[in-house]
Amino acid sequence: MSEILGFDLSTIDYQAWLVSARDFLLPRLIQSALQLLLVAVVFLVARRLLRAIKRKVTDRTKTQLDDILMVMTTRMALYSIAFWGGWRLAHIWDLPGVARLVSAVWIVALALPVSRFLSDILKVFEERVVAQTETKLDDTALPWVNRGVQVLVVGTAVMIGLHNLGLDITPLLAGASVAGFAFSFAAKDTLANLIAGILLVVDRPFEVGDRIELWNAPAEQSSWGDVVEIGLRATKIRTPDNIVIIIPNSVITNRDIINWTASGDHVRVRIPIGIAYDADVETAKKLILEVARQAKGVNDAPAPVCILRGFGASSVDLELRIWIQDARQRRLVADWITEQVKATFDANGIEIPYPKRDLYIKSMPTGERALTGEKHV
Repeated sequence: MSEILGFDLSTIDYQAWLVSARDFLLPRLIQSALQLLLVAVVFLVARRLLRAIKRKVTDRTKTQLDDILMVMTTRMALYSIAFWGGWRLAHIWDLPGVARLVSAVWIVALALPVSRFLSDILKVFEERVVAQTETKLDDTALPWVNRGVQVLVVGTAVMIGLHNLGLDITPLLAGASVAGFAFSFAAKDTLANLIAGILLVVDRPFEVGDRIELWNAPAEQSSWGDVVEIGLRATKIRTPDNIVIIIPNSVITNRDIINWTASGDHVRVRIPIGIAYDADVETAKKLILEVARQAKGVNDAPAPVCILRGFGASSVDLELRIWIQDARQRRLVADWITEQVKATFDANGIEIPYPKRDLYIKSMPTGERALTGEKHV
């Protein structure tokens, strides 16, 4: 039993081994305990001191900037105390690799409150400045900037942490470039939507709250509505039926977009009206204009106008042109006017045409003449 796995246990000086272990462990255990005690005391004192500063200084001011700064300072200070304790313990136990790892994680941990601080600053800027501007470009772009700043800060901290570990980040950057190139092919549709979203924000063919219509969408099938959100990947449009349609940004940029509210609420509406050829055109125009003046939401200036557009196969084509107060009510106003014009035409004997065909018989077959009683000479 004196030999285990090829080692002769009888030759081991147990007393010397125990003395060596004691000389190695005991000082380090004492230093570690003192270090942990010191970290705990400093942590508690720092937290209490920072809370006192917050109560007596930042809580008494009206601005939010000092509150945000205090939150970042508190987190960075407490994180630093905790990681400093871990870094010191690694050195006490002669673990340089662990010390470098703690330092790398320490750097990334400090980046988190900095990222949160910048995000909160941008949110305050959005609430106090951006919300008071008339343009809605900043309302859409600022959340993108906020996310980008957070990713940039944390990403930079990760790179510094890796470098602190002694890792060469050049191959990582090269690999990231190759991976990004491959990813661009795999996610080309997503990237196309992202680029299209950026173009929508920069070019501003419409903004949140505008009423738009997409020409090559199926007619009367949610092809128009109010823009409720312009996102990174898609744009949300709320139809008059209170249905939210989510359309990819790349699809929108390839369509013909009508923005009904870009030039203001006032918009001109054209309503085609046909009458029979034997109807009195001037009387029909007069009746149409009377109906238009009675319509709710139609502007008095510019005044409604009715013109003769042309001659159809079965009708004389008139067109009523009106300016309405609210572009969102254009279809409702057109429906009311069309219905009232029909009733007015019926009451005044103005015929609304329908397709007609006149048949002229130049000659009749012999059998048909016999049936009608005609005699052959």
